Amino acid sequence: MTHVLLLLGCAVVIYVSCEWFVNAVEWLGLRLRVGPLAVGTVLAAIGTALPESVVTFVAVVFGRGAASHDIGVGAAMGGPLVLATLAYGVTGTLLLVRRRDRAKVAAPAGGTGTAPDARGLPGAPEGLGDPARLARDQTWFLYIFVVKVGLGLVAFAVKPWLGLAFFAAYGVYFWREIRAGGPAAHAPDLAPLKLQRRRATPATWAVLVQSLATVAVIFGASQVFVGQLEAVGPVLGLRATVTALLLAPVATELPEIMNAIIWVRQGKTTLALANISGAMMIQATVPSGLGLLFTPWRFDAALIAAGLATMASIGYQLVLLHRNQLTARRLCLAAVPYAAFAATLVVLRH
Repeated sequence: MTHVLLLLGCAVVIYVSCEWFVNAVEWLGLRLRVGPLAVGTVLAAIGTALPESVVTFVAVVFGRGAASHDIGVGAAMGGPLVLATLAYGVTGTLLLVRRRDRAKVAAPAGGTGTAPDARGLPGAPEGLGDPARLARDQTWFLYIFVVKVGLGLVAFAVKPWLGLAFFAAYGVYFWREIRAGGPAAHAPDLAPLKLQRRRATPATWAVLVQSLATVAVIFGASQVFVGQLEAVGPVLGLRATVTALLLAPVATELPEIMNAIIWVRQGKTTLALANISGAMMIQATVPSGLGLLFTPWRFDAALIAAGLATMASIGYQLVLLHRNQLTARRLCLAAVPYAAFAATLVVLRH
């Protein structure tokens, strides 16, 4: 019972911290004069992906033995899996709920009971905004991820040094995102900074303090959350390997999922999707580079299954994006490969 209460408490702390974080990071983007989408793809993504990247770094660099290396490699594969499946699935579900709520409000006035542009994300009031850009980001991710999985199937002398290429790939992505879309000259829809609610324009120091403090709280709460999941696993009859690959990545990616919930609730779905795609790029490159440099980077059947599930979800979304057929309902189905992976993992571990 204690573990369950701690899990719920950590989830609440992470959600509230993420509310403060997204509030601060939007003001930070304004201060740094980056493009509006770069707030999600770069600033928010780096902040929320930092905890799990640190965990991977510690596991593969300072960990002793194969078990620590396995944890690092598992995190490098589990993060993209959860983001590509559950994070997008949650976003699609929230869009459906939000659309239905808007339809209920609009029904008395319009008499139809349906929201305008309800078919697809691009035309919805809280819609995609730029499906072409999302397709480009996911294509970029998929190319890198395929190489990442392919390297886990082979062994050759210079393979560890290819880790540097993954760092370089993220550097190119970072530079492209910062330069894309032009500077954010103004942001009339920003809520007041929570640390300075009475000021129309907060002080820079307050923006930095709120950003850094919330990242620290998110990091600490996420680590406690992971620890409680590891304790709950045996109680539920789950083996440690199943918990590490199936449940722990959900905990480490919980901040990104919380950010998506908050931004969709605020009607900023474009930022929510940008945060997910930006975090996916970090997870596809930085932990992979560390894994290649400091571990053998060889995949077993479970890791291969995780890679296939990730690629299946992104491939499914890309097909719909290129056909301009991605809707909120269809985005919900992005979570299906995660369920298939869970079933496969249970079979492999018995």
